[in-house]
Amino acid sequence: MAWRSHGESNASLVENLRRNGLFKDERVKVTMLRVDRADFCPRNPYLDNPEPIGCNATISAPHMHAAALERLKDYLMEGDRALDIGSGSGYLTTCMAYMVGASGKVVGVEHIKQLVDLSISNIKKNHANLLEERVLIVEGDGRKGFPQYAPYKAIHVGAAAPNVPDELLNQLAPGGRMLIPVGAAHSDQRFLQVDKDSKGKVTVNDLMGVIYVPLTNKENQIGRNQ
Repeated sequence: MAWRSHGESNASLVENLRRNGLFKDERVKVTMLRVDRADFCPRNPYLDNPEPIGCNATISAPHMHAAALERLKDYLMEGDRALDIGSGSGYLTTCMAYMVGASGKVVGVEHIKQLVDLSISNIKKNHANLLEERVLIVEGDGRKGFPQYAPYKAIHVGAAAPNVPDELLNQLAPGGRMLIPVGAAHSDQRFLQVDKDSKGKVTVNDLMGVIYVPLTNKENQIGRNQ
C-alpha cells in the first residue's frame, strides 16, 4: 500500500502520507514539509520507497520515517535529547532536531565515515544552523549508542539488531521511548516500540513486520554483497 503515498514533490508526498494515516500530528507535518527529502535522497526522493545511499546503506521509505516521528512525537518536545542510530543520510536526524527545538539536542551515530560526511553535507544544504549546537553527527558503533549525552528521551534505530542492545536500553531515559527493528538479516524482522517508565520498568510492543539492513560492524557492512 506504500505506493499510494508517492508524491511529485515534497509537499505532495507529505500530504499523501497524512491522508494515508501514517501521521496525524501537526508538528510532524510541519517538520516533514520543512525538511525536503530531496536534500538527502538524490534518487526518487518523493517515491515512498527505501533508496540506496551508498556503502550498502539505505534511506528508509518515507512512510517509515513518518510513522517513527508520529510515535516519537511526545518524546521529541522542546529541550529533549534524542539519539538516531544508523543516521545514514541525516534526514531523520534533521527532522528530530526541529522537533526538539532550539534547546534540544539530537545525536546521529553512523559508523562509516563516508556516510558521516554525506549526512553533514546534506544537512548543510538548507539546515546548516542546526549543526552549530542542536545536531551532532558522530562516527561510531551504533550498537554502543553515545553515552556522552545520555539519557535520551527518544532513541531511533535505523538498522535491525539481533535483539535490543543493553547499551541502548541503558541510555534510554526514564519516561523515554525507543523504536528499533529486531531480527536477523533476510529473516522475519519486527519493529519494536520499547518504553521505559519513570521507575525504569520496560515494556515492549511489537508494531509490525519490517525489512531493514542489519545493525552490524563497519567491516561486515562494507563487505556485504561484495
